[in-house]
Amino acid sequence: MALATRTTAAVDRVVVSAYTVPTDEPESDGTLDWDSTTLVVVELRAGGETGLGYTYGPTAVAALIDTALRPIVDGSDAFAPAYTYVHLCRPLRNAGLRGIASLAVSAVDIALWDLKARLLDMPLVDLLSRMHDGVPVYGSGGFTSASLERLREQLGAWVRDGIPRVKLKVARDPAADPERLTAVRDAIGDATELYVDANGAFTAKRAIEWAERYARDWGVTWFEEPVSSDDLDGLRLVRERAPIEVAAGEYGYVPADFRNLLGCVDCLQADVTRCGGFTGLRQAASLAAAFGLDISSHGAPSLSAHALSSVERPRHVEWFHDHVRIERRFFDGFVEPVNGELRPDPSRPGHGLELKRRDSERYAVR
Repeated sequence: MALATRTTAAVDRVVVSAYTVPTDEPESDGTLDWDSTTLVVVELRAGGETGLGYTYGPTAVAALIDTALRPIVDGSDAFAPAYTYVHLCRPLRNAGLRGIASLAVSAVDIALWDLKARLLDMPLVDLLSRMHDGVPVYGSGGFTSASLERLREQLGAWVRDGIPRVKLKVARDPAADPERLTAVRDAIGDATELYVDANGAFTAKRAIEWAERYARDWGVTWFEEPVSSDDLDGLRLVRERAPIEVAAGEYGYVPADFRNLLGCVDCLQADVTRCGGFTGLRQAASLAAAFGLDISSHGAPSLSAHALSSVERPRHVEWFHDHVRIERRFFDGFVEPVNGELRPDPSRPGHGLELKRRDSERYAVR
């Protein structure tokens, strides 16, 4: 496709909306229950094109974008997203950049990069500098609230669809987990990689005990957040003593969060909708690569496919049930995995997603 010759274009419209989507059944993990997910969407226009970004979080994220970030984004150069990113972060210092503020920056940053790629009429992965044609995916769900029948159906379906690795939530009721793990292992077969995610529910010593059982009895190879991501000493201890890989990072918001996890995990995770968008995720990926670690994305699979295809050491993209369900419903251009891999669509400019306004309107809360 032919590239545009423009080198500047001012953002002239900023639209922020939010949508709350009920889950298809009650969901829980090791430390939390929920029955809905809220999507905050940012649309930026410049030069006749519109860039789209989003994050998952409370409607307060949308309010923060309107009050603190809109004045910075409005009129900014759509061809300089990294420059704008720096200026977005500075005024949030006193509000606290971690948490909701970082979600707000992430949504805007994603929209800015998408907008630039659309102005240049090129796929976002190529603008970011493609290093891989695609990235493996792993099926993620297996909520602690699900029945054994539902667990078998959900994780087994991913395997039948060609995804050779799946993840189960654990540690809500450890006494019930052996039956759940056995049911899942029977459903997915011996050849499929099985991951577990405790969402920070264990102490370090308990996590080590369970890691040994996971590996020995069910062939588990990946242990996500065995302890809280804030417990760096605990993560480091589990990593040193567990016979399986330890991963964490989905709650990383700023580069220091990922720097602190180095030496505590075998694989670093990052969520493009939390960690500062494409700009922040690429910073985290560079840190990981410098220390010989892979990076795995958390959620938002269509965005993550572009992000991880443009970094040196991608491990895989999380094919998370809640995000897949919402993004299929909300966006044209949503990319499905083929043979266990997610590939950005080279025929669509930007990240390729377009909001289905008619389908999303019924869920609008802002």
